[in-house]
This record gives sequence, structure tokens and C-alpha cells, in this order.
Amino acid sequence: MNDETPIRRQYLEIKAKHQDAILLFRLGDFYEAFDDDARLLARELDIVLTSKPMGKGMRVPLAGVPHHSLERHLATLISRGHRVAICEQTSAVPVKDRDGKKLIERNVVRVVTAGTIIEPSLLDNKSNNYLAAFVSDGNRAGIAYTDITTGDFAATEIDNKDALGEISRLAPAEILITESQTELTNRELPNFVTRLSSEYFSFEKAEFTIKNHFHTKTLKPFGLENLPLAVSAAGAIISYLQETQSAISETLTRLTSYDFSTFMQLDAHTLKSLEVFESASDASLLSIIDRTNTNMGGRLLRRWLKQPLLDVTEIFRRQEHIG
Repeated sequence: MNDETPIRRQYLEIKAKHQDAILLFRLGDFYEAFDDDARLLARELDIVLTSKPMGKGMRVPLAGVPHHSLERHLATLISRGHRVAICEQTSAVPVKDRDGKKLIERNVVRVVTAGTIIEPSLLDNKSNNYLAAFVSDGNRAGIAYTDITTGDFAATEIDNKDALGEISRLAPAEILITESQTELTNRELPNFVTRLSSEYFSFEKAEFTIKNHFHTKTLKPFGLENLPLAVSAAGAIISYLQETQSAISETLTRLTSYDFSTFMQLDAHTLKSLEVFESASDASLLSIIDRTNTNMGGRLLRRWLKQPLLDVTEIFRRQEHIG
């Protein structure tokens, strides 16, 4: 250990905290990966795998990408199911490490996953990119979802038998579930699944997290006071974002509850059969009626088509606003 360079020790200390992610370590104008991460990066991005001296008689595998091309490479890595920890230089002036050697401070500032992408070039501007959470007691299920690029954040509690249909409707880019979750199979889940310890979903922790985040004393402002599983799911999302996207979690400025029974339930198979969003002839319902002028309007229209209203009064109210 003493033969390793200070920067090697710094890298290993940071990597130990992010073993489930590819760690991109900022060194000057490059983000570099070492060891197994370097081999993986070279294979996935089809770039050169080389090596770097990192101590007396020690060379370690190295692969890197220029900082200005990070977005393009992130798109590839995320699309292939990887999570990426971005480690930046967090001080301009070197400080002394524990051995008295001068070293630039570095820390992971963001862990990028499919549900936490914020780069506009990596997103479909007229579609929501949802991060969802699911928890169940065997009879009832709590589901929460957010789009961190828009601040949308909502939660509901429904019968367990309806959970898969609701998740299918939301089509989240990433879903948070407990490590022991058995209600859903891998076949039924999105491609990007993040399993968390059950502590993230405990009602007590979730309730505290929500109240603390929104600076409230009760859950009443969110309509969640009698929906403990919805609280657990929403709290898990906030905790996850605070841990991996500390600055981004602050974009969640509102939380609402919604009643699953007020909408017509359309699963992914039904939406496909009705050619609501896609069609073999490229003439889907959405493509025909979408005359929205903004990305926000496009996302809203897509949401409405996924959740047809059942309440006649509300239907007429919406028509009046559109007209």
C-alpha cells in the first residue's frame, strides 16, 4: 500500500464507495477509469486500453475519454445498463493528504443512471424520463415517480394486482425496489433496476425524509397521510436522489398524490394495440393530434393519452381549457 502514489490511494478510497458504478476520475482534461472499470470502459466504448504507472513497480489498466465528449459516452454507457459515478476535482489548490503529500481534492459529484439523466441531448424532449419506486406489503403497493428534469413528483397506493399495469403505463427509465422484492419478475421490470436496502423504504425513514425535504410537519399537504406505502415509495426516491444527485434532489419542490381509480387503465399492450404512441404506418394517434408548441406541452399531451379521464365533469373542464 505504501508503494502506491497518493493519487492511486485517493482513487481506491473513492472507488470503494462506488463499487457498483463505473468511476470516471477527472485528471486534467480527461475522465479516466482504472483496473476493471478501464477494461469495461474500453470494451463498451471501443477505445484503447492502456496502462499507467501508479506506484513503485506498479502499472494499472487505464482507459479514458476527453471531458468535452463526456455526454456522448454517457449515452452509450447508460443505454447498456451501466451506472456511472462522475468524480470531479473539488479544489483548485492542492491540500495535504493523510501522509502529508499534496493532492487535489476529488469527490463524486453525481452518479448517473437511466432515471437521473439531465443532459438534454440524451433525452426525448417530449417524453418524460421517469425514475420510479415500488414497494409492496403483499396486498397493497406503493408507487412513486419523478422526472427530475421537470420536477414532476407524484405517488399513489393501489391493490397489488394493479401494480404491474401502473408501472407499465409509467414506463420508467429506472425503478427502485427492495433487495428482497419478489412481487415483480425481471421480465416485468424496466431494463434499469436499482435494488436498495429495505431501510430506504421504511415508513419511519420515508416520513422523516419527506417532511424534512419539504419543511413540513405533516403529510397532509401531499394527500399522503393515509397512504403509508405511497409515503415509503416517495421517501425512497428522495433518499436515493439525495445520496446520488444531491444538487438535483433540490429540484423536487412539490409532491402530489393521485387516485389510480380516476383514470382509465391502459397497459402497454393496449396502448400498442390502439397505436396510441407508435404505429406500423408511422401514423399513431399521438403523431396525428400533437400540435404542441413546447416540450412541456408535448409531455403533458403524452401523459393525458396514457391516463384517459373517467370523470365527465373533469373531461369537460379540460376541453374548455383546451378550447
